[in-house]
Amino acid sequence: MNYPVKHICITINQPMHKVYEFTSDPNNLPLWAAGLAKSKLQQSGENWIIESPMGTVKVKFAKKNDYGIIDHYVTLPSGEENYNPLRVFLNGEGSEIIFSVFHLPRMTEKDFKEDSERVYEDLKKLKEILEN
Repeated sequence: MNYPVKHICITINQPMHKVYEFTSDPNNLPLWAAGLAKSKLQQSGENWIIESPMGTVKVKFAKKNDYGIIDHYVTLPSGEENYNPLRVFLNGEGSEIIFSVFHLPRMTEKDFKEDSERVYEDLKKLKEILEN
C-alpha cells in the first residue's frame, strides 16, 4: 500500500555542506525541530532518545554521507515506527531542503494538515537560523 505524501521544501541561502552539517547533527534538533525535539537528546548506541511533543521517542538517523540524506526512523511511545525522508540538495550557490510527510492510515485529514504545517514551521526556523 502506498500513502499519500506531501513534499515540503524550502530554499536556504547557504552552501549545501553547511546546511547538511547543521541539520544532520542531532544535537541541533531542539534549536529548529520543535515538531520532534523539545529538549536535549541522549545518544543510545545508533539511536537518539528525544523528549518530543509526542512523548519520549527513539530516532535513528541515516549515516553521514555526501549526498545530503538525513532520512530517519522515529519510534513513537506506542512502539510504532515511522520513516521520515529528509534531504538537502544543491541549488546554485544555496540549498534546498525537502521533508516528505506521509499521510499514514492512523491520521485524519486534520492530523496530516497539522503535521505538514509543523514541518513547514520547523524548516522556516532552520532557514532563519542558518541565514542569520
